[in-house]
Amino acid sequence: MNLLDEKEAAAYTDTGVWATKAIKEAKLFGKVETVCSSREANFNYIPKDFAVPNDSKYLHITTNNTIYGTQWQKIPHTSNVLVADMSSDILSRSLDFNSFGLIYAGAQKNIGAAGVNIVVVDKNILGKVKRSIPTIMDYRNHIKEGSMLNTPPVFAVYVCLLTLRWLKAQGGVAAIEKKNEQKAAILYQEIDSNPLFRGSVVKEDRSKMNVCFVMDNQEIENKFLQFAIENEIVGIKGHRLSGGFRASLYNALPLESVEVLVSLMQDFAAKNG
Repeated sequence: MNLLDEKEAAAYTDTGVWATKAIKEAKLFGKVETVCSSREANFNYIPKDFAVPNDSKYLHITTNNTIYGTQWQKIPHTSNVLVADMSSDILSRSLDFNSFGLIYAGAQKNIGAAGVNIVVVDKNILGKVKRSIPTIMDYRNHIKEGSMLNTPPVFAVYVCLLTLRWLKAQGGVAAIEKKNEQKAAILYQEIDSNPLFRGSVVKEDRSKMNVCFVMDNQEIENKFLQFAIENEIVGIKGHRLSGGFRASLYNALPLESVEVLVSLMQDFAAKNG
């Protein structure tokens, strides 16, 4: 709405459910060219070989795909404005934020409680569309009012403050990135070495936030899920679109929790292998 006029075109990457939803919404405001997609493989990889038309107003990516467990490990370089949905991996790793024209994210993964949305935008790319934008949706108004255009969800914002203070005490983004890499490495190593499990994503595109894996035997999957619940591990059932299991390793999850899951997987394999 702020960046795309009705007769203009934008480039979108189709890498999962939230990317697909972004494409659908963008079509309400202008032309959309899907420059790449991994839909044919049930979104189990990130496309690498694609071209962005020079006349595209921007290129849109979803940096991490929670349902399928893929992540842009290398942010694409483009001469176009780069727009990113970072809802599920913002502040989990170090990035060159200056390479983005606009970043938007929900706070509920790594920053705070649901109900807070974050937009980081280069103000120089705003004010270029001809359409009338509703006051509350015009980013220029939020900038002008110091993000106080409307009454914010005060408690949720306060939770964000506490979370950001915690993150700073951990050593900041660079330090938490090392912890996230360690958590992901331990779990993926177990998935790759345990004969009962296998990863569902191309290795180079594996998410460090959402680890997705499956078992070839559906009956064994159900048995493992019940085994996990009995051992007080909950919430690892995969999304209905991808099946299997999904372990989310967001910033707040301690390494010890991953170690418990790995130990459980080993124990289950010893009893059922």
